[in-house]
Amino acid sequence: MPRAIPGKQAGREATMSGLGDKIKGAANEIKGNAKQEYGRATDDSETVAEGVGDEAKGKTQGVAGAVKGAAEDIKDTVKR
Repeated sequence: MPRAIPGKQAGREATMSGLGDKIKGAANEIKGNAKQEYGRATDDSETVAEGVGDEAKGKTQGVAGAVKGAAEDIKDTVKR
């Protein structure tokens, strides 16, 4: 059983992990959209493709964060 860190709530790291994934996902989506726009403006199809990949990665991270958050909520409900 992992030891609790003084000053930290048990189970809090899972919630923060989901939130962290959502934040990283949003950042990657923004980065991807910016790359796509830059690639279109400079007629650079490779940069556009990178942007599409970054945007997809961001969406996936956002979904993963939502799933982690939902799983944590279910876990908390079951504990009660």
